[in-house]
Amino acid sequence: MNFSEVFKLSNLLCRFSPDGKYLASCVQYRLVIRDANTLQILQLHTCLDQIQHIEWSADSLFVLCAMYKRGLVQVWSLEQPEWHCKIDEGSAGLVASCWSPDGRHILNTTEFHLRITVWSLCTKSVSYIKYPKACQQGITFTRDGRYLALAERRDCRDYVSIFVCSDWQLLRHFDTDTQDLTGIEWAPNGCVLAVWDTCLEYKILLYSLDGRLLSAYCAYEWSLGIKSVAWSPSSQFLAIGSYDGKARLLNHVTWKMITEFEHPATINDPKIVVYKEAEKSPQLGLGHLSFPPPRAVASPLSASESKYEIASGPVSLQTLKPVADRANPRMGIGMLAFSPDSYFLATRNDNVPNAVWVWDIQKLRLFVVLEQLCPVRSFQWDPQQARLAICTGGSKVYLWSPAGCMSVQVPGEDQGGGQHSLQTTGQPHIGPGQKPRQSMY
Repeated sequence: MNFSEVFKLSNLLCRFSPDGKYLASCVQYRLVIRDANTLQILQLHTCLDQIQHIEWSADSLFVLCAMYKRGLVQVWSLEQPEWHCKIDEGSAGLVASCWSPDGRHILNTTEFHLRITVWSLCTKSVSYIKYPKACQQGITFTRDGRYLALAERRDCRDYVSIFVCSDWQLLRHFDTDTQDLTGIEWAPNGCVLAVWDTCLEYKILLYSLDGRLLSAYCAYEWSLGIKSVAWSPSSQFLAIGSYDGKARLLNHVTWKMITEFEHPATINDPKIVVYKEAEKSPQLGLGHLSFPPPRAVASPLSASESKYEIASGPVSLQTLKPVADRANPRMGIGMLAFSPDSYFLATRNDNVPNAVWVWDIQKLRLFVVLEQLCPVRSFQWDPQQARLAICTGGSKVYLWSPAGCMSVQVPGEDQGGGQHSLQTTGQPHIGPGQKPRQSMY
């Protein structure tokens, strides 16, 4: 695996363009745009203050830079480097800024969520949307970019407004049967809107585009409810992560639960493969199959490598005892993600923070478990194939696919770039009656 030379970065602000051709990064108040293949600097722009947020337009032609402390947004063009735009929210302040799907409108949320201002780069017109709710996920666009759903709070009640993005006119407005709406999310096909309640109330509501309530689902009634929600790319399944340590799947026909995935601390089924990360000290000699570069051997960051080992069952996973009397307890399914082909579902149970569970959606069963040495901070699927990347906050990145899994040491600043070794473990995991899948590596 190849790594580039290290370059400076501020506040983890580094984003690939949607077309994958460019890479935007920030160093304090400077915006650097590079070629994604060569990392050669194409453009360098200076903003009026330290950048706190960057975002590409959907067509990869513009970059938005938000400076929340100053209430400013600056926009830069890739086709015309001399062109730029500045938006000043003034005394209203600024807490969030994002692109509309057409890449020609910017939505700014003012302080205290008093309103959302829609700025047009083409006509320089301004539109206002009142009463946006300050919640975890209160704004969502359909994938085709035609409609915007916004969570609102009026007169101590929750509402949802649906707008037409072409002219920002209100299409539907309806109240929701929620105590404290926490999030909304369109299905990928844009036909169904999921609305879920506060974690203290287990309730998820499904609405059609015209505001009709299609279904309401509640799994149980006790103090803590929904923690995470994810649609499958095919829009056929809605996964709900709950505080009771289970992930539940709803189908798109009846909107009833078809199965629930438990996350036990002990894996007893011998058919389930458990990969455990283990430390491996570097050994030099003729019997060693992979020789790290000399710079990597000399660096303390590479003093110990890691690899995956297939554990023999039963396997006991590391668990945490949640502190129930504190806010945001470490319990329940905190992360959900479907593979791009909707074949797999990856989950993390916050009670078992070092493990990632991968479920076979077609057979509705556990497929594989990966246990890391450190708690899992994030994971994400390759957008084009069933390959999962896992990060634990250390100097390694982990990749899994049905062909196997690997641990990759990321070189540090003193090591520079160039080629680096990786450790691959395991044979392709083939279930009963399943055809081998092509290797991803």
